[in-house]
Amino acid sequence: MCINSKPKKCLLILFITLIAVIKVSAQKNWQAIQTAEDLYQAYPETVRGIFDHLDLSRSGLNMVEAAVAQDKWVEAAEKLLDYYENSANGLSLRKELPASPTSQRVAAADTILQDIFTIQNVRGKVPVLPDGHRDWYYKGPNNDREWAWLSNRHSQLMQVMHAYFETGNPRYAEYMDLFLRDFIIKSMPYPGEKGTGSIWRGLEVAARAKAWSRVFYGMLDSEYLSPATRLLILSSLPDHAHYSRNFHGGNNWLTMEISALATIAAYFPEFKKSDEWLDYAVESMVESMKDQVYPDGVQTELASHYHNVSMHNFELFQSLCKEAGRELPDYFTSTIKDMYAYIAHAVRPDGHRLLNNDGDRGSDRELILQGAEKFNQADWIFIATNGEKGSAPESGPSYFFPWAGHLISRSGFDPEAHWSFFDVGPWGSGHQHNDKLHLSLAAFGKDFLVDAGRFAYTGAVAEKFRPYARSSRGHNLLLIDDKGQLPGPTHAVEALDQKYVKIAADFDYASQSFDQFEGMESQVTHIRSLFYVRDEFWVVVDRVLTGQARKLTALWHWHPDITLSQNEKMVTGEQGGDKLSIVPVGNQRDHEVRMIRGQEEPDIQGWYSPEYNLYEPNSVSAYEIATNNSKNLVWLLVPHRGDESLPDARILSENENRVKLEIVRENQKWQLTIPFLNSYAAELENIE
Repeated sequence: MCINSKPKKCLLILFITLIAVIKVSAQKNWQAIQTAEDLYQAYPETVRGIFDHLDLSRSGLNMVEAAVAQDKWVEAAEKLLDYYENSANGLSLRKELPASPTSQRVAAADTILQDIFTIQNVRGKVPVLPDGHRDWYYKGPNNDREWAWLSNRHSQLMQVMHAYFETGNPRYAEYMDLFLRDFIIKSMPYPGEKGTGSIWRGLEVAARAKAWSRVFYGMLDSEYLSPATRLLILSSLPDHAHYSRNFHGGNNWLTMEISALATIAAYFPEFKKSDEWLDYAVESMVESMKDQVYPDGVQTELASHYHNVSMHNFELFQSLCKEAGRELPDYFTSTIKDMYAYIAHAVRPDGHRLLNNDGDRGSDRELILQGAEKFNQADWIFIATNGEKGSAPESGPSYFFPWAGHLISRSGFDPEAHWSFFDVGPWGSGHQHNDKLHLSLAAFGKDFLVDAGRFAYTGAVAEKFRPYARSSRGHNLLLIDDKGQLPGPTHAVEALDQKYVKIAADFDYASQSFDQFEGMESQVTHIRSLFYVRDEFWVVVDRVLTGQARKLTALWHWHPDITLSQNEKMVTGEQGGDKLSIVPVGNQRDHEVRMIRGQEEPDIQGWYSPEYNLYEPNSVSAYEIATNNSKNLVWLLVPHRGDESLPDARILSENENRVKLEIVRENQKWQLTIPFLNSYAAELENIE
């Protein structure tokens, strides 16, 4: 191409071409980029851009500032890394490196080294693209965008980092280095706008900022995290801060995203906007806590999993503010304490949390013990350890949360205590299910009556099961003319007063109504009253107010491990000799009972999901009753063991205001007055 050109011009063209070839070659061989010089040759704008975000007038950065003033970008980058190694930043994140290299292995981390990630219980191998980069948009084997989102939060990086510090095996550290270099280079350029793609979405941005901060400071003295990778982290963190500052969401999203903004501001105060970011973070987080947590300590989404997510991020934010020397109002700490108190008092006897709305049935035991230590609550320790440690609570064993509308009934705190969750609250501010008046029940350390769970949000599993998970069909409720509930009010505007709930020494009572159902041409109202006789049994009274003929279907969903048997209209669930019997009280000839398990046609019914992407068939007892007008349905729920005799129950009287029952068991007799929406009339008389 230089045949007809002048020699000097020809040399210039050749020189420019050579530089371009070198640059393109470096970009293609991104795995070989190790030093500051390498990075500058391949991505000069990226290196220079780091210094646009730094306040070089800060103490300790004078040598960096001098190099920048002379356009000595490689030297400036190297001096910047020296500065961080010698700074007092991130002391809480710094780790002592393994004493010497080893060849020890951790199986789970070795799987990640093969780019096989397990995301929400689904395992997939991330493909490698022709340019050598991993496909960061890969949606997993089920084509689930949630899989891509969560893989881009880099929790797998934390697993590998843990394996490195546990074993000292350099393979893990080297993988971290290449992993980060791969991702950051492939994710460039930062789009600078709100998105829903696999990489630049709020929750992923937030999670990465936290993970990368731990890697940056935890590996600060390690030879295995290359200068190029450290510089790439520093180049990308301001973009992550910009996204979290300008495009964050609300509710638990806000707590996660704003705590990420505070993470960058607190651990990297050299960024010009760090003080501004922290000011905004404090203001936003404090206001969000007021809006997001009810006075009874329950997060407004009313989903156990997301309650814990928000609480964790509030705590993280509190620790970041402490590190940055920022004070928070006293109620910030007291609200976190109230959030811990909720999970301590709602926990099942086996240590697992509620399974409600888009929650998972995980264990809260260690979390409660952590909160008990933090706030010096010996009674929480007692609850979490089933009385083996700590001090017995002065209140309880049943608890009501009047803003959330959650009644937790218990017989005690021992491992085999009775436990139930009755939902009389609002729909929730996010992650909602149409499940008002749902009842979950456990006894003898086993779940008997359960919520269906959340299954998945996107992908093949969600397409099949998500409508069921969110609908009334997946809960222990009434269907009216085969129709379930519509969404209700998202928030409570005031606490439920004592009219709706009574907790006495020997019984618990709660009652609430719902009147919004799918496709109803005329008004229908469901009122459910729950009456728990402590350490004995539950009674559920369903009143349906209607002026025309209706088909009523009462659904009772059993845990998958429960085996069912039927005696006329009574259904008994059993596991290992422990039982729960559902006994319709009154004219049982009105009831038709169907047993359903793992049904897919004509609609989904009888499936259970304890965690995201995990699911299996479970049994459902469906009682169908026809009525021509308003009707009361009465259910006796009795936990029992072995050959224990069941109580006899009969209705003494009933009307539009209440049902009065007599229940006899061997030498005991109880008379129960169970009103509708009137706790003051609830009575229990134990007749010897």
